[in-house]
Amino acid sequence: MKISLAFLAVAFAAATSPLSAKSPSAPSIRGDYLEVRSCDVYTGPCFANSEMGTSGKEGILVWSVGKGDWQGTSLDGLSVIAVVHANGTLGDLRYEPRQGKVVLIVDSRADAKQKAALTDMARVLGGKLIDDVVAVKSAALSVALGECSKGGCGRVTADGLVEISTRCLGGADHLCGNEDTYYPPLTAVQGAAPAFTELSSYKGDGLNITWQGVGQRNAFTGTFAR
Repeated sequence: MKISLAFLAVAFAAATSPLSAKSPSAPSIRGDYLEVRSCDVYTGPCFANSEMGTSGKEGILVWSVGKGDWQGTSLDGLSVIAVVHANGTLGDLRYEPRQGKVVLIVDSRADAKQKAALTDMARVLGGKLIDDVVAVKSAALSVALGECSKGGCGRVTADGLVEISTRCLGGADHLCGNEDTYYPPLTAVQGAAPAFTELSSYKGDGLNITWQGVGQRNAFTGTFAR
């Protein structure tokens, strides 16, 4: 049987055309992200080194779902917060992995299936940092993120447990003139930008510690997708 060169050329072109290539699957869930730590993330080496090993063991991570589902469960408009007390300074986890105790706070508007999905999502997105969950609490959450032109403004409350207020960094926030984004975010984030925390606090139980911080360059805002 003879196959013409013209036929082979057409077949090859069809096999290698962009339309025949397998396109990456679109994310099934996306939303806004905020994290704060008790150590600066936008800072100079001298400040960072003074905190290493002595402070910065606390963190709060917030995922606010815009739209999407997690393993088939719709989470549109719901949020989950992970409150972490780690075994060391929460710096660059790529080189200095941390573990610790975690309290998860899930949106009280979620039903039982959605609460389970929010818990699993936080565990997966948080990775090893959120391995040891000691408690899962349900609370009324209010989350408003990225509502200013530069995206650094955020306000989060969790019914007497968590309170966070952030703003964009400004010129007055440069203390030594050698600042940079010294640490990356604790999780995978798109468009991460450092921000200034006016207030961050955790007043719940489960971690044998509560804390409140004011006036720190210790936050990141961004978006997530999975």
